[in-house]
Amino acid sequence: MREGFFLGPIFVHWYGVIIMFGAVLAAFLADYEARRRKLETDIIWDVMPWLLIAGVIGARIWHILTPSETAIMQGKTTLYFLTHPLDAINIRSGGLGIPGAVIGGALALYFYCRKKKASFSALVDTIAPGLALAQSIGRWGNYINQELYGAPTNLPWAIFIEPRYRLPGFQDVAYYHPMFLYESIWNLLNMFVLLWLSHTERLAGKLKSGDIFLVYLIIYPVGRFFLEFIRLDASTVGGFNANQMIMAVVALSSAAMLIWRHSQKSPQTLSTEVTADNTQQESVTSDHQ
Repeated sequence: MREGFFLGPIFVHWYGVIIMFGAVLAAFLADYEARRRKLETDIIWDVMPWLLIAGVIGARIWHILTPSETAIMQGKTTLYFLTHPLDAINIRSGGLGIPGAVIGGALALYFYCRKKKASFSALVDTIAPGLALAQSIGRWGNYINQELYGAPTNLPWAIFIEPRYRLPGFQDVAYYHPMFLYESIWNLLNMFVLLWLSHTERLAGKLKSGDIFLVYLIIYPVGRFFLEFIRLDASTVGGFNANQMIMAVVALSSAAMLIWRHSQKSPQTLSTEVTADNTQQESVTSDHQ
């Protein structure tokens, strides 16, 4: 499978083209959501380049800190990258981690909002559905590169992996789970759930700013957690699947935060309850007089 094309003397990877296509669609979806929420749309296009840059940096750092078993066998350990800076920044050779991209982008958005005095929670809610869409599209780059496939299978939708892309120990196995496709579909469903929550009128008065992003931080990690069970080339730290364990922590922490936020009574609610209690007490006192 051809991984790219020449544009003059420059070789353009389809993986990069697909990622950029997903990012552009995500920006347009965020722009639509910003208009619907009556937010300034200029801020979406202003912050997008910074999110992309920070996302790529975060994704590369994540890959360096959590190398796969195959990368470790090839000597591409964290220590190797730290002592070979040119290889560390050479993303054309592959190696980007989605969790790191999300963290990097979130940090960039946070500092941008502080500088512009904008609401981080409102913006992250606006961008979350587009982020899920970008992830869904970006995973097809893994198909072009014949990477991120799962365990061997004979299911009808199994994908053929060329011998040169097969992992050590699987040279004689031709068909595998299309893990990239599973994650792409899961991310697309995530986007639809986030949009449904954002657009449902009966939830308009119940959702708090930041809730949509917390839901994203529950749905995506849950899917990623279970998909790691069929991943062949996992990133292990101390004998544990690093991505799987971190996804579990993120999902549980986000769910706990969401529950805690909605179990707290707002000052307005407390004020209403105090007023009602005072009115009831005055009524009882009046009856006894």
